[in-house]
Amino acid sequence: MSKKDSLQVDQQQLAEAWARTLPTVLNTSDRAEVQADEAEANVLRVHIATAGRNNYGFDFKCTYVDSREVKVDLVDVERDGDNVDERTDVIQTLVDDYVRHIHECAQQLHSFTHS
Repeated sequence: MSKKDSLQVDQQQLAEAWARTLPTVLNTSDRAEVQADEAEANVLRVHIATAGRNNYGFDFKCTYVDSREVKVDLVDVERDGDNVDERTDVIQTLVDDYVRHIHECAQQLHSFTHS
């Protein structure tokens, strides 16, 4: 057995599993889209749209460090299609919440990613 515990699953199947699982850990009114990153096989792109009057859209880069652990980076936050300052308390609270949900989704998919 190799020491390196790398991700050994098909990226498209992984993106589809995420697309099915992520909505189950988010608020019911939020919408999520998950896509395989075309440049990196261990990366998924996650877009979460908030419901309600704020109309925020959050883009995350979710990198599999190994078959279990994901590193989540905020790429962009938009409101009605315009970039917004992601340093505000409201945005930071939402980002922290979504990062937690993304990690939760990764945990739920351990049986899929860690074989």
